[in-house]
Amino acid sequence: MEIILTLVVFVALLYLLYRMQSKYVKYAYRVFAGLGIGIVFGAIIQMLFGADSSITQSIVEWMDIVGLGYVRFLQMLVMPLIFVSLVRAFTEMEGESNIGKIGGNVLAVLVITVMIASALGIASVLLFNLDGAEFTQGAAEQARIASLQESATQVENYSIPEQIVNFIPTNIFSDLSGNRDNSTIAVVIFSVMVGIAYLGVARKQPEHGKTFRTIIDSLHAIVMRLVTLVLRLAPYGILALMAKMVATSSITALANMGSFVIATYFALIVMFIIHGIILAVHGVNPIQYLKKTWNVLSFAFTSRSSAGALPLNISTQSEALGVDSTTANISATFGLSIGQNGCAGIYPSMLVAVIAPAVGMDLSDPTVWATIIATVAISSFGVAGVGGGATFASLIVFGALGLPIEIIGLMVSIEPILDMGRTALNVNDSILAGVVTSKRLNNFDDDVLNDDEKQVSPDMN
Repeated sequence: MEIILTLVVFVALLYLLYRMQSKYVKYAYRVFAGLGIGIVFGAIIQMLFGADSSITQSIVEWMDIVGLGYVRFLQMLVMPLIFVSLVRAFTEMEGESNIGKIGGNVLAVLVITVMIASALGIASVLLFNLDGAEFTQGAAEQARIASLQESATQVENYSIPEQIVNFIPTNIFSDLSGNRDNSTIAVVIFSVMVGIAYLGVARKQPEHGKTFRTIIDSLHAIVMRLVTLVLRLAPYGILALMAKMVATSSITALANMGSFVIATYFALIVMFIIHGIILAVHGVNPIQYLKKTWNVLSFAFTSRSSAGALPLNISTQSEALGVDSTTANISATFGLSIGQNGCAGIYPSMLVAVIAPAVGMDLSDPTVWATIIATVAISSFGVAGVGGGATFASLIVFGALGLPIEIIGLMVSIEPILDMGRTALNVNDSILAGVVTSKRLNNFDDDVLNDDEKQVSPDMN
């Protein structure tokens, strides 16, 4: 009876969000409402039934239909989004746009900032005296470690050169279905090659080029419509995911990991400040930039999905910030799988630094820092833009450095909390890459940036 009554309340809360939608409450407000309601509802479930009770587990299983269902829909869109957005970046090129310079500059920003983020992650661990820290294991952590040990076998036997070669697709249809851990970067590579092929065809056989562009434009319209349909589910999915997280979280584990959470958010905030300094150096007002990007960053924070934020990312760059369309598409899409500052930079580096003393790594040695940062930078290629990317990136880094992976599993209780901030930083970094690249190549429109009327909202009523 307790399960049924709780689920009735859950359905009523979902209906409340639906009523907010029917009353045309702004999308961003509904997303944050889902976040807040989910936290409160999850806390009530834990207080009434306990985090580990069979009643709580049964309730969570039913809520997963909404929460995990939303995540799966987002995962479904990742590959189509990458392919269509990247190829369209080539079909939308105007005049003598140099795709090589655009791609090179975007990659440079992503890789350089992920290296800075890696160094910052190590420094944050040292600042908070977490190097050598030990965290207790509960049943959930032990189960997570066992699962990760199985996953680690897929990457532990690859050297760094082998991992790079493994980025290249051998069966693009398999990668489009996401069958490999490296499928995301493989689809990026394939999409770029298709785009380059299009440029050659458009130059030599313009009639075929025009036909292909029409097809891509139609595919883009369909995929963006799919994205809109899925993102309408975000308030409901976020409510369910947050309720599950809070209801099943161990208060003891959260207290045990509290120092790591604080150190992580310290590093994330400092990295945001570094992004602002980079913008200022390139003549962009960080305050004006933040006003224009607030909607997409807040959506990324609550949804925990870089892929889900991709359409809003592109439109924010091109319509609100003044980035040219080609650069916006390339930077936003590359940022889904390359150089993610939060998931692939700060997080793996912090985990390495925590266990460094136990495995004989001397963090006072600059060469150890250089080794960690270089490994993180290379491993940052191919991180997926939906939940789980940080774990995969950490597995690659730990495998390359020959480190035990148990600490990755210990983070399971605080993973959702960390992932919100990491995702917002990931999205910000891809936008930063677009702005800096567009500025460097003189394709940036300052009038758009400084026009407060030019805003992009995720309103999807």
